[in-house]
Amino acid sequence: MDLCQLTAHELHDKLQKKEISAVEIASSVFKRVDQVEEKVKSYLTITRDQAIEKAEEVDRKIASGEKIGPLEGIPVAIKDNMCTEGVRTTCASKILYNFVPPYTATVVEKVHRAGMVMAGKTNMDEFAMGSSTENSGFQLTRNPWDLERVPGGSSGGSASAVAAGEAIISLGSDTGGSIRQPASFCGVVGLKPTYGAVSRYGLVAFASSLDQIGPFTRDVTDMAQMLNVICGHDPMDSTSANVQQSDYTQFLVNDIKGLKIGVPREYMADGIDPGVKERMKEAMGKLTELGAWVEETSMPHTDYAMPAYYLIATAEASSNLARYDGVRYGLRVEDAEDVVDMFMRSRSQGFGTEVKRRIMLGTYSLSAGYYDAYYLKALKVRTLIKRDFDRAFEKYDLLLSPASPSTAFKIGEMVNDPIQMYLQDICTIPVNLAGIPAVSIPCGLVNNLPVGLQFMGRAFDEGTLLRAAYTLEQNTGWTRIAPEL
Repeated sequence: MDLCQLTAHELHDKLQKKEISAVEIASSVFKRVDQVEEKVKSYLTITRDQAIEKAEEVDRKIASGEKIGPLEGIPVAIKDNMCTEGVRTTCASKILYNFVPPYTATVVEKVHRAGMVMAGKTNMDEFAMGSSTENSGFQLTRNPWDLERVPGGSSGGSASAVAAGEAIISLGSDTGGSIRQPASFCGVVGLKPTYGAVSRYGLVAFASSLDQIGPFTRDVTDMAQMLNVICGHDPMDSTSANVQQSDYTQFLVNDIKGLKIGVPREYMADGIDPGVKERMKEAMGKLTELGAWVEETSMPHTDYAMPAYYLIATAEASSNLARYDGVRYGLRVEDAEDVVDMFMRSRSQGFGTEVKRRIMLGTYSLSAGYYDAYYLKALKVRTLIKRDFDRAFEKYDLLLSPASPSTAFKIGEMVNDPIQMYLQDICTIPVNLAGIPAVSIPCGLVNNLPVGLQFMGRAFDEGTLLRAAYTLEQNTGWTRIAPEL
């Protein structure tokens, strides 16, 4: 097997034994990029020279007899909405086509300090608004399992890069499911940490009360090691939680005896694909066989999550995206008649259709006379949804659902039906509204396309998520299945 297809911990073992070098790992990844990138289109920017230089540093460290960290020398891909000093950061939007940040996001700084090798910046839905990566202002990313299908979104480039062997690990952001849904579609592990567990400093904001950075990995062991790198308090982020950080690898225990898992019936309703339901039932049977207590429960306010989310998220997007006006950085229309014309034309030409739709919806819901009727009411519903989770976690250690109601759909199938596209996040959105952690892990195939199972946990209890995901992984082996690209 090529080095680019191995997990980070497998590569680390080989590095420590001096069977391979960090440069060989990076070269294997870039060879794979050269082979498949034209088909998959995971990357917007590839940082090959920078990556090889970093890998050479790691090799010199090994040669001198120094001990290396678990992720040193491991290639990582970064979603293109995280600022990287000296490297273009576009958010897949034409309005930021030439933006090179003067600073680096905290999470990327942590990745650099851990000795990881940045392979490049990945494609996404513009400003993270979408569920298919079809809304990118630059290119269409395809699913490595079937090139006629979407990789999910908005972090589709990050998910497809790991699935295709173009990166060993990647970072994405999750506002309403944008890590878990593409992880499900691409057959990799994707985790949205608790809100505040990972710094958002340097993440280009979509909806500030919902956005959270998290990793994509090939297996749960890599996920635990990556969480050790990126989690922790950051004084540069006012929403960063100052809580004691765990060593997440201690939760990699193949044992869930006595664990109580609730399955909300609302997440297994009529809109879920029959094949996905079947894989869920098989997984629940396996969890029961392994000693967990699995039973149906109810989350009564689930039906209100979607409208509440799209009011809150679009209102915050309207506010956050007001700064892109053609004045300070990014696209500016030069032949405008006056400054107002320049504002209007720069935003009109720079933003794509979906971004404009969400700005208009958010602006409307915040306008005089409608704030109380829409935005304030949505905030109240958000509280009810959070209380549903609080009550459920009084009884259960975890909740379980599909990560997506279907497997990856075909390119263009929903692009003209935004409501159907929004419904792709029906299983993931409540988690963001409540601010809790959740992980998607492969649990089988339907018509040779991956299905992801979602575990949801209490705030800052990523450890129990990892324990359940690791146990399921060790007893099924679905994370070891890769696409034949």
